[in-house]
This record gives sequence, C-alpha cells and structure tokens, in this order.
Amino acid sequence: MSATNVEQHEVRGMVTDNTKNDQKRDLKLSGQVVGSLPDSTSAQAHESMSMTIEPYQAGADEAYMNKEQRDHFKKILLQWKKNLMEEADRTVTDMKDEANHFPDPTDRATQEEEFSLKLRTRDRERKLIKKIDEALQAIQDEEYGYCEVCGIEIGIQRLEARPTATQCIDCKTLAEIKERQRSR
Repeated sequence: MSATNVEQHEVRGMVTDNTKNDQKRDLKLSGQVVGSLPDSTSAQAHESMSMTIEPYQAGADEAYMNKEQRDHFKKILLQWKKNLMEEADRTVTDMKDEANHFPDPTDRATQEEEFSLKLRTRDRERKLIKKIDEALQAIQDEEYGYCEVCGIEIGIQRLEARPTATQCIDCKTLAEIKERQRSR
C-alpha cells in the first residue's frame, strides 16, 4: 500500500488508516450516505469481493441471464458467502481470545457490549447468508435475475450492486413506499 493511497479518517471517535477503497464504507459509518450496501460488515465483505471480481460487461446482442452471466453471479455470491463465513469464524476466535473476566464492572460492561454488537452483526450476516443461498438456488433453477413480483428482468447493474436482489427497482420502490405508509 503506497503512502499516497493512505489517508486517515475519524470514524465515531476512532482513527483508522484506510485505503481509498475503504473510504466509502467509512463515510457511511460516519453518517454520510454512500452507495447502497446493506451494512458495514456486509459492505466490507461485498467490497472486498467486488474488488477481486470484475463487473460483467454484457454484449449488445447477448441474451439476458445466459450461462455466462449466471456463472458470473454465482462466482460473486460464492465469494461473498465465503467472506462472510470467514468473518464469522474470526469473530468466534476473537471472542474466545478476548474473553477476560475484568474485575472492574465498567470494563466488563464494555466487553459485554462489544460482544453483543459482534453477535448482532453476525446474526445479520447469517440472514444475508440465507439470502445468498436462496440466490444460488435461483441460479441453479434458472430463475435468478427476474423479479419475483412482476417477472421482468432485474438488470445486470442492479444485480452487480445487490446480488441478492429479488425484485426489480420499480417493485422494490413500490414495496418501500407501502412499508413507509404502513409504519405511519
């Protein structure tokens, strides 16, 4: 990593060194909206995965969701799942290594809060892994890439941004509007 690619960012009171690829995630953590990735750990996994897999470039006369496209998204989903599973394994190991019995109640409470946060994050990732598995099954069934509501193509760009998407942008937008109306 060259010195020109490293900048320091303050994220919720903590200073961390990050490459330019991590800056989007850090801006999101500091409260600024950047991109549409689900949460910080999923964003990290998706970011690292997308850095190694080039976006699909469809040809002008190429059929939608042909074998090559399905293989591309299968590769993305499998890499994302692998990254999430590795992170879960690291969390278990870290929690075992960090399990100290602090005599000070404040230190104990801080550690318990950190563990709780890690466990909530892993629970969200467990749900994401379930969505990834569903997307992989849809690829196998040759149903991947089509809206589950209206049946039209979701689109390569949307699937690149959110490989687990099951609805086209129009149906998803409508569902979000209805959800906001119900919550009022």
